[in-house]
Amino acid sequence: MSLDRNLRKEPVFNDDLAACITCGTVVVKPDVREFTESSAVFEDGSVMENVDVVIFATGYSYAYPFIDDSLVKNSNNKVSLYKGIFPPTLEKTTMGVIGLVQSLGGIPPTSDVQARWAIRVITGKCRLPPKEIMIKELDEEEGEKKCWFGRSETLSTDYVSYMDELSSFIGCKLNITHLFLTDPKLAWQVFFGPCSPYQFRLTGPGKWEGARKAILNQWNRTIQATRKRVVSSHTQSSPVILLLKLILIPLLFAALLACCYLF
Repeated sequence: MSLDRNLRKEPVFNDDLAACITCGTVVVKPDVREFTESSAVFEDGSVMENVDVVIFATGYSYAYPFIDDSLVKNSNNKVSLYKGIFPPTLEKTTMGVIGLVQSLGGIPPTSDVQARWAIRVITGKCRLPPKEIMIKELDEEEGEKKCWFGRSETLSTDYVSYMDELSSFIGCKLNITHLFLTDPKLAWQVFFGPCSPYQFRLTGPGKWEGARKAILNQWNRTIQATRKRVVSSHTQSSPVILLLKLILIPLLFAALLACCYLF
């Protein structure tokens, strides 16, 4: 990742890439210096000859052709959703966009908290601020994103702060101070461990009774997945089976010798 945030890009690759690089089916090269009629010249001076196709992986554009584009994007063609979910221009909050953020964390837990808040807003259990305040906060967030990510139009957002913010709207944000007083063992795991989605199910609407146990056992499950499968030892043969083996094996051996002698 470049130290210059203006040049920061989020790489997207699958699990097969590392294996392909190891096997040599994919070759990692530096930046391209120039193209000739049939080759590519790289910054280190190496040349790849007989190039048939060049693919510019510049990303993709997002669109919702089934709704008015102005609901999701503003006049500068940037995604303009309050907290990455609600169109601020709607007269009534009857729609929420889920998953249109590039969270620097897990997508499923981010979408889960988004959906939980959106449902509470649409059903009237939570209220959004007035339109003017939402637009003002959107403008402020664009400046913050440009400071953090180098681009105000990016969909990137910090996972932990975003999850904490949305969970506070829902009423399920964990009070870590209170938790240290009531359940120190769990508080230690939450504070010094990873920000796992289970902690947003410990309290408030959508509380899950198994969340505490899942947090306390998360490291064991992670390590267990890296261990070899334990195979149980073979059970001892019964005396009857052992006796049959002692009788049949010599008979089979004798039959084999007889066949060899005849032929």
